[in-house]
Amino acid sequence: MKLPPEKGALLDVRSLQAGYGPVQVLRGVHLQLRAGELLLVLGRNGSGRSTLLKSLMGLIPATGYASLAGQELLGLPAHRRARLGLGYVPEQREIFPRLSVRQNLLLGAKPSQIVARIGPSRWNEAAVLALFPALTPRLHAPAQALSGGEQQMLAIARALMGNPDVLLLDEPTEGLAPQRVAATATLIQQLQEQGLGVLMVEQNPWARQLADRVIVLGDGLTQFEGPPAELPPDVSAAWL
Repeated sequence: MKLPPEKGALLDVRSLQAGYGPVQVLRGVHLQLRAGELLLVLGRNGSGRSTLLKSLMGLIPATGYASLAGQELLGLPAHRRARLGLGYVPEQREIFPRLSVRQNLLLGAKPSQIVARIGPSRWNEAAVLALFPALTPRLHAPAQALSGGEQQMLAIARALMGNPDVLLLDEPTEGLAPQRVAATATLIQQLQEQGLGVLMVEQNPWARQLADRVIVLGDGLTQFEGPPAELPPDVSAAWL
């Protein structure tokens, strides 16, 4: 579907449909995400929040329209979307357990020929280790030896190594201790300040306080999109 990009939108999604085989989960989702913005995806279990992120990353088939900085995404394989500037941190982190922390980071980096074409990288090994200093003494340890919080750091650091413009985060604080939850919230604010757009699925209450806008998914559709303070009570009662 060829459409002009929404003015000012870094990530532009319209009429997105996706599912698993004969089961259709998304029936017409729309959203716009701008640089430096945190857009929070809300909805009940089974509403398609994770399906939305997977379909944008190219992990499941989807139809409709989705573009990143004017470049159409649908139909491209996941690695092409990553090279265009889309980063993804799945709910289960999906690090490579037997590879070292450093090897995991290197696997997330953009190919050198692409970096040479687009200019200096914002994120390299030194930059992500400065952001996550706890990973430095674990660089040569297998990723499976890390704690849950350290594995989450590694998953986010690996995604940043691809120098994304938009980061897709699926339940980044699930199972983490309160101290790590607070640290994750601070991290997301830092990334926003650097101009990174963040599309996040998160049930923890801190996320609404941090979000610039929210979208509510229900019945496979976008039921609301706007500032958290403007979320209508009837929408919240029906779909959350």
